[in-house]
Amino acid sequence: MKLLAFAEQRDGAFKKSSFEAVQAASRLAGSMGAECVALVIGSGVAGIAAELGQYGATRVLAVDDPKLERHSNTAYAKVIADVAGKEGADVVLMAASQMGKDLAPRVAVKLDAGLAADCVALEADGADLKAKRPVYAGKGLIEVVVKTATKVFTLRPNVFTAVKGEGTATVETVPAGLSDSDFGSVVTGTKVATGRPDVTEADIVISGGRGMKGPEHFNLIEGLADVLGAGVGASRAVVDAGWRPHDEQVGQTGKTVSPTMYVACGISGAVQHLAGMSSSKYIVAINKDKDAPIFQVADYGIVGDVFEVLPELTDHLKKALGKE
Repeated sequence: MKLLAFAEQRDGAFKKSSFEAVQAASRLAGSMGAECVALVIGSGVAGIAAELGQYGATRVLAVDDPKLERHSNTAYAKVIADVAGKEGADVVLMAASQMGKDLAPRVAVKLDAGLAADCVALEADGADLKAKRPVYAGKGLIEVVVKTATKVFTLRPNVFTAVKGEGTATVETVPAGLSDSDFGSVVTGTKVATGRPDVTEADIVISGGRGMKGPEHFNLIEGLADVLGAGVGASRAVVDAGWRPHDEQVGQTGKTVSPTMYVACGISGAVQHLAGMSSSKYIVAINKDKDAPIFQVADYGIVGDVFEVLPELTDHLKKALGKE
């Protein structure tokens, strides 16, 4: 058996979730006596490919082509499928990031493979791989065994740990083998938030809902986030109202997050929101309504006014962390 792990990179740097996918593939390969190969795609990526050796990869394939400087889901999917076919890969793993969620179904179709998406656990079950993934908007988990000859899995970010080691990897440059017709769509520009981590990769996420009463009050969320080095999230209602950008939306129609700690401020806890954050390790809820559904999933709850609780909480944390 052979496992192929796709490692997503942006602007010459790997995403944290890519290291998680590579290390998960390496651990599975070790437990199954299989071979693990990592794949990186882009322009100028051959120089960073060896870094994947520190996360368990012993062999890395770099598809390095100037045409791939800007992301194209059609071209990337073709490259992944072609490499998987040439390598004889039985399993393809990638992060369930925005890119991974876009690419995985395309790759699965090209390989005539079954797909288990957004997995939160993956283990060897004899000659098969058994995955666990959320269902019913995160209310339950289901065990899945993909029975097709080739299998594709996406892994929820922040669930699979990635520990940097001292391993090394050999890097092989592979031709892209693409024509102009393979670029059905191309990203022409991106806008990346700076100063705070993306909510999908942040260890702590501070989110605000309609209880914040307006965009002018999100400085309270940002203040707490800055003290904790956290990402800033928002509910769908907040984003729909134009208070916060869409890339901060957490929920069924936004981003799925799995931080160590998720702090929900003025968020009632609609099922659509819970679907995007219920796998967080610890959930803290701040809401003046003691009957709000968010308290049903919270590990810690504060019944109170966010406009009173947040400033006091931020001040206490500043003193405790020596950031006054």
